[in-house]
Amino acid sequence: MLTVPNLISLLRVATIPIFWTLIVDDDTSAWGIALFATVVATDWVDGTIARRTGQVTDLGKILDPVADRLAIAAGLLALVVRGAFPLWAAVLILARDVAVLAAAIVLAARGMRIDVRWIGKVATFGLMVAIPAIAWGNLDLWPAGAALAIGWIVYAVSSVEYYVAAGVYAVDLRRAVAAG
Repeated sequence: MLTVPNLISLLRVATIPIFWTLIVDDDTSAWGIALFATVVATDWVDGTIARRTGQVTDLGKILDPVADRLAIAAGLLALVVRGAFPLWAAVLILARDVAVLAAAIVLAARGMRIDVRWIGKVATFGLMVAIPAIAWGNLDLWPAGAALAIGWIVYAVSSVEYYVAAGVYAVDLRRAVAAG
């Protein structure tokens, strides 16, 4: 249970109050966005270590995506509160996450789960690039123009991928439930 990958996931969750506090404070927003970007960018670290060291656990299979979703949700909400990210764009991401979470709870109640798909990982990675870039640009931090352009392009592509992944997960969910 207390493997290095699981501890990394827990550490990522533990940083949420820190980057939240930094983001919402006008004087430390840049530091908060940088920490948030670092936390979400390390998404791949725990899974890679788990696979390479043979420390893949059932807890880790749940903890890793939960840490990702919590960090993204907290970061989005902090950025919206700070005025660095538009509410509509945050709701688009959070609504999909709530739907996927609801499906995961239904499966867990039945003792089942579905695996994360490649398109879901790609979409999540894109959003992990786009969200901090958009916030950085909206706070007029250098280079704001480039950050906004890159952020919105990646956001548009990744949002579509995010919802395509949700559709794939819905099919997986239906098959898992039908299979019993």
